Amino acid sequence: MSPLWTSLEICDAITGTENKSFTANGVSFDSREVSADDLFLALKGEASDGHRFLDGAFKNGASGAIVSEATEYPHVLVGDTTDALEQLGVAARTRVNATIIGVTGSVGKTGTKEALYAALERCAPGKVHRSVKSYNNHVGVPLSLSRMPRDTRFGVFEMGMNHKGELAALTQFVRPHIAVVTTVGPAHIEHFADESGIADAKGEIFEGLVEGGTAIIPADNVHFERLKAKAEQHAGRVVSFGFSEHADVRCIDYVPTAEGGSLVTAKMGDAMLCYAISQPGEHWVSNSLAVMAAVEAAGGDLAIAGLALADMGGLKGRGARHHLKRAGGDILIVDESYNANPVSMRATLAEFGKTIGQRRVAILGSMKELGADSAQFHSELKQPLDAANINFALLVGEEMAALVKALAADVAWTGKFAHCGHVQDAIIAARKIIEPGDAVLVKGSNSMGLSTLVDAFVSGGI
Repeated sequence: MSPLWTSLEICDAITGTENKSFTANGVSFDSREVSADDLFLALKGEASDGHRFLDGAFKNGASGAIVSEATEYPHVLVGDTTDALEQLGVAARTRVNATIIGVTGSVGKTGTKEALYAALERCAPGKVHRSVKSYNNHVGVPLSLSRMPRDTRFGVFEMGMNHKGELAALTQFVRPHIAVVTTVGPAHIEHFADESGIADAKGEIFEGLVEGGTAIIPADNVHFERLKAKAEQHAGRVVSFGFSEHADVRCIDYVPTAEGGSLVTAKMGDAMLCYAISQPGEHWVSNSLAVMAAVEAAGGDLAIAGLALADMGGLKGRGARHHLKRAGGDILIVDESYNANPVSMRATLAEFGKTIGQRRVAILGSMKELGADSAQFHSELKQPLDAANINFALLVGEEMAALVKALAADVAWTGKFAHCGHVQDAIIAARKIIEPGDAVLVKGSNSMGLSTLVDAFVSGGI
């Protein structure tokens, strides 16, 4: 098996100078995550300098490093290590003969990326590469590209943004054959004049499409026509998905399965598809339609992809379910702690409302980057809380004060909610609130740190 990179290839890709030859089978910029034979990138940031962690990286097994300061360790010396990372990502993208898929959206991009990976991996075992975690920014995207093996058949890359122009830059690194927008909503709206600005920024992903590429867009979204117009400027083919009559890949019907997912019947052109998905909720039905559209555009096997969607497990922070044994009744924890915005909150609460438990308890953290309308977005969560028949709401974060006010104004919520400023306070409160047999939803923006609360549950601390 050939290495991922040789030092000579790295030098050619980033115009650097090596002090001694080496090979690498992985790439990392975090010395704590370095594995044997990894290439370590000594990135310089505002708060840290990767050169300070060279000893730790090589202790953990690094075979070489990209540095801007000479060291005795095997290395390639460059002027700027961040520029070098971008150049390495471009070189990795250039050398593969693979079908590349880019995924973005206000909600669902990580789950859709993982579902696409699972579907294509079932079609081409060992030949599919994707960005891990949520490495979707100006550092994560080139890092994910640089890790792509040269014999990759399919590459799936998540791309995120919170400002205009970010996706325009990222898509030029990825240069996708297929570009997917899952949906458009008010995530990061504080950085935009209105939601149409977010739609325009998401549409930047189409600017990097290779000639004749495919754009996949949400037919049900209010910004559909705006996305379609942008896609038509750059794509050879535009495919829509959703529940609308005009969708090219359209859900005809879906019914719950005994395992908690859905059995989906969809129409794709003249063909009818029937497949199961393991993830619960209408939003996941929509995600699956985007996945099927992308698999078809990539030349994958739709029947095999359907089997993969049926087998997918829950994602940490994005719907993973933990069944905790407790005297008096099991506790179900639904872990949605990684991200939250008004669209995803409503969809998740709607699905949680179908969950069976002695009580349904929602532990909700603040939604960040909502700008001047933040208070309104938070107060409006009362409606989906009511609709989901939540028995108790534990609200975490300063921004949740608006929802607290809305609940306090309704006598039906008397004694059924509490408010904490920080996650550690929420952990203390949860120990008093959660009872055996409860179903518990944990959801909030990642910066709220509610994953710590989930970990406390799973470890037995709650």
